[in-house]
Parts: sequence; C-alpha cells; structure tokens
Amino acid sequence: MARKTITGIRLATMELNMGPYGLVDRGAVAVEDDRIVWAGQEKDLPAEWRKAEAEDFDGRLATPALVDCHTHLVFGGNRAREFEMRLEGASYEEIARAGGGIVSTVSATRDLDENQLVQAALPRLDALIAEGVATIEIKSGYGLTIEDELKMLRTARRLGTMRQIRVVTSYLAAHAVPAEYKSHADAYIDEVVLPGLEAAREEGLVDAVDGFCEGIAFSPEQMARVFDRARSLGLPVKLHAEQLSNLDGAKLAASYGALSADHLEYLDEEGVAAMTKSGTVAVLLPGAFYTLREKQAPPVAALREAGVPIAIATDCNPGSSPLASLLLTINMASTLFRLTPEEALAGVTRNAARALGLHREIGTIAPGKRVEIAIWDVEHPAELAYRIGFNPLHRRMVEAVS
Repeated sequence: MARKTITGIRLATMELNMGPYGLVDRGAVAVEDDRIVWAGQEKDLPAEWRKAEAEDFDGRLATPALVDCHTHLVFGGNRAREFEMRLEGASYEEIARAGGGIVSTVSATRDLDENQLVQAALPRLDALIAEGVATIEIKSGYGLTIEDELKMLRTARRLGTMRQIRVVTSYLAAHAVPAEYKSHADAYIDEVVLPGLEAAREEGLVDAVDGFCEGIAFSPEQMARVFDRARSLGLPVKLHAEQLSNLDGAKLAASYGALSADHLEYLDEEGVAAMTKSGTVAVLLPGAFYTLREKQAPPVAALREAGVPIAIATDCNPGSSPLASLLLTINMASTLFRLTPEEALAGVTRNAARALGLHREIGTIAPGKRVEIAIWDVEHPAELAYRIGFNPLHRRMVEAVS
C-alpha cells in the first residue's frame, strides 16, 4: 500500500475513552505499508500526508475489520438430522450421550483428507470474509487422533495462505472422548491429547490450547493436566466453560491466565471475579444459545459490572452453531443477550482481538495498528446490529496479513 490516506469517512475507531464507538466525524486515516500511522479528523491531517495518494469514501462508515475469535470452521459432513432431533425434543446432552454430537462429526472429519477439508471449509470462510472479517480463529477437535488433529490444524494454516485473512489456530483435542477411548478419558489425554500437542507445537501448527470442560467432556482436573503441558510449551490457553453446567471451568481457566473463557451460560459470581482478576475475556456465543434453544443466558450484567471484556463469535460448527455470519451474530448478541450495539461491535473488534492475544496489533483504528479496516454503506455503527440478513460491507481493506 505504501503511503496513502483514507478520507471522507465517519470513523468508528472503537478506541476506549473516546466516547461511543470512538466516533470521529469527517475522519481520515493515514497508512504506510501495513500500518496505521495517524487517525483523526480530516481537517487535522498532518501536512506531510496531504500530498499522499488519497482514497475518498464519500461519508461511509469505517470500523476495524471484524474478528471471529471462536470457530470450528474445519470439519466434515453436517448434523442436520440432529437439528431435527432437537426440534422433536431431544437435548444436546441426550444426543451426545446417544453417540451424536461432537463424536458424530469425528467420523466424517476423519474420512476426509486435507484437500477435501480445505474445499469443505472455503465456502464458510468466504462467507465470513464477505462480511468484513479479516482475522479468524479456527480450532481442531474433530479428529481426536494425533494425525487427524494435525490434519485439521494443517488445513487451517492452508486456509490462511489461500485467502487474505489472518488465521489463528487453537489445539482442541480435549474436545470429546472418542469412541475407542470410551470410559478411558485419562488414557486418551495421556496417549493422544498431550503427545499430539507436543507434535503440533513442534510443527508450528498451534497458537493456543483449548478444551471442553463439561460433564459430557473433560473434568477440571483433566483440563488442568492439558493446561500444565501448554504452559510448559509456552502456549496460551482458553476454555469452553460453563455451557451446560457449572464445573468452575472459568475459575480454572483464569488461574492459568487464560486468554478467554467461552460460552459461560452457567457462570457464577466466583467465576466472574476470577476472570476480572486475570483479565480473561468472556467470549459469548449466541449462535449456540439460539440453536440449542437454551433458556439460561450468560450473566452479561455481572460481567459488565465487573469490567470483564466481552467478545462474541459465531462458534461456526456443524452441530450446535451452524452459523457463518458474524453480522447475524452481532444482532443475536443484542437481541438474545441484551448487549448494546456498541458492546456487540466491540465484541467483534477490540475485545475479540484481546481474546486472541492480538489487541496490540488489531481491533481498533489507531496509530501502530495493522491496516485491517472495514468500510460500510451505513450512516451509524448501530446499523450493523440492527439489520438482519443484510450485508452493507462496501470494502474490506487488509494489508500484509500473516
């Protein structure tokens, strides 16, 4: 991009302490190569930038490009029949215990090679990119053997080379106990999860380590063993916690300084306090709440009052959240969880970046940040939460994604 100015924009910087949305009317941004050098009102543009190449956007809204900080984008098959079963009255837990759920996707994912997984994932990735997403987290967790978990992570890395998007990977072998280890979860951790993590780290495939702490998955004690190994390898952790019950997973995650704890429908006051102390981000997933027809929403008011950063994400997966629209996620977070439109937009920009440990690089429009900007055909950022099934993206400006 070299030196360039972006002018004629209403700028929603999403910077804290700048008022609602960090709004700057009649704004401008100066960029050099892959970095933002200056942002503010166009009338205050430094003299040395007034002769630079300029692109005018005729009053459109500019926000940070969007960040989807929790997805299971790589998988085989689908679970449409389970969707029908839930509508007929079966619960998520009942389906899982009957051999459905996560384990049913494992077989379909194991059956596909890396090239087939890439082709299956690309349409979902392209749908998110078309809505202004420039950074996405992709988890493993549907292989549940060492080689199949590595295959999923290799697929995620390849996706990042095939599209202009930053892909962050999470190792999620502690997602479910596969059929061949039924009733032997500890052996599965010893023989698959831990050595697989070592292999993924050695191959440069993993950016963070995740797990599912739940009665149908892994106990806090088992997850602590995984987190201990992650810590020894210098990898940050995050956790699916308190989705179906309260096992104090968020407290466990916070004790390890986790980047995030995700879902959190059954989070209690002690969990909130632990997350506040550790700075762990709360990632809320309204797509799963909606699809599973849950009744207990995450404690948004308590999180807000305690100052816990709140992010939101699609949780794109074949079972509990077959959602590939971050714009719809923004609307769902506002309608189902009562986030304000500003909180929802922060949840897919500033706080989503923090949930991935990338807040120093992306998530706001400010000097020193990377050029990841979305230009929208709207007048006010609240419109991004207000509309349903409408994509007003005008342009996604992304430079030097790595």
